[in-house]
Amino acid sequence: MIAKLLYGCGLRLSECLSLRVQCFNFDAGILTVHDGKGKKDRTVPIPETLVDELRQQLNSVIALYEKDMQSNYDGVFLPNSLSRKFKNAAKELIWQWFFPATSLTKVQESKQLMRYHLHETVVQKAIKKAVANAHITKRASAHTFRHSFASHLLQANYDIRTIQELLGHSDLKTTMIYTHTVQSQTIKQAKSPLDFDK
Repeated sequence: MIAKLLYGCGLRLSECLSLRVQCFNFDAGILTVHDGKGKKDRTVPIPETLVDELRQQLNSVIALYEKDMQSNYDGVFLPNSLSRKFKNAAKELIWQWFFPATSLTKVQESKQLMRYHLHETVVQKAIKKAVANAHITKRASAHTFRHSFASHLLQANYDIRTIQELLGHSDLKTTMIYTHTVQSQTIKQAKSPLDFDK
């Protein structure tokens, strides 16, 4: 599912693993990426084909959360500014990780039992194994899914500025790199609109 989100939404691996319950708005069909590169927020459409799987994942997160709340659970890790501003946020459902780590972490200084999100290396190893098992003869990583997202949108003649927004690039030059990797589908030969049917 993580790989599907990387490709389906053009996410960086760190952005995907940092998603929290409140990032998903199923009613509006959008996913909000908070604090992406450059500490910017952006929204991307939730792929319709993933909605059922994502709802199942949400149910799993809720079940884990309820189990945690019945034990000696101190909540999820939050940025320091948030934990100071909202004292109880770490234990609220909306702040729980969408892809939580399988075990709790004991904080040495405070002796608190807290939950972190799934570690990047878990996903990276799984992708590496899948690539090897599929006998793919090109180098592929988690970031390949993001590149494929951009390339496939470009091949489908999406506007470069729309792709820039979806990827969260601050500079259009960064997005323009994809125009060199994908064969242009744009019609360059001038033609009269009267001849479009011919």
